[in-house]
Amino acid sequence: MKIDLPRMPKDLPSKNFHDIFYEEDLELEMCEIKESTFDNEVLNKVRLSNLVMKGCKFNNTDFSNIDITDVSFDNCDFSNAILKGSSIHRTMFKNCKLLGVDLTDSRFGNVQFDNSLLNLASFGNSKFEKVNFQENSLESTDFYDCRFKKVEFIRCNINSANFEKTSLKGIDISTSTFEKLIISLADLKGCKVSTFQAIQFSSLLGLVITD
Repeated sequence: MKIDLPRMPKDLPSKNFHDIFYEEDLELEMCEIKESTFDNEVLNKVRLSNLVMKGCKFNNTDFSNIDITDVSFDNCDFSNAILKGSSIHRTMFKNCKLLGVDLTDSRFGNVQFDNSLLNLASFGNSKFEKVNFQENSLESTDFYDCRFKKVEFIRCNINSANFEKTSLKGIDISTSTFEKLIISLADLKGCKVSTFQAIQFSSLLGLVITD
């Protein structure tokens, strides 16, 4: 599946994330931000666009209702941050830490999560369209009552992830690993799985397979 990458010009000027306090509309755009630390802050309805962010930390920060478009996050830490009600489009999270992040009630379009830690993240009641999860750890991540359209899980750890009330019809999880999942039979219908995973699901259903 082809994901639309973030759109941004080359040779972006450098800024610090705290420069957002000097903006009238809590907006940062058209710049590169490196090694900024913005922990334990509360800043709602922020707008980020056409940015490159590297090595930044946003631990425990409340970014509720944030709007993110055309942004590349590389090696950034959003552990326990609150981004509920977010709108995130043409954005890449690469080598990022999103442990326990709250992304409930959010909208994702053309977003890639690459080699990132998303254990215990909450995505409940969110909509995903053209979203790629590649080589991430998604252990105990919550996808309760989400809507998936063109979503891929490639070589991810999805152990104990919660997919209750989320249809996996047409979703390919065959290259990902798990010991158990929280999901109903109805929502599993049409999901693409490997032969080994099919055996795992049979075991979870209480079936006894004999040769």
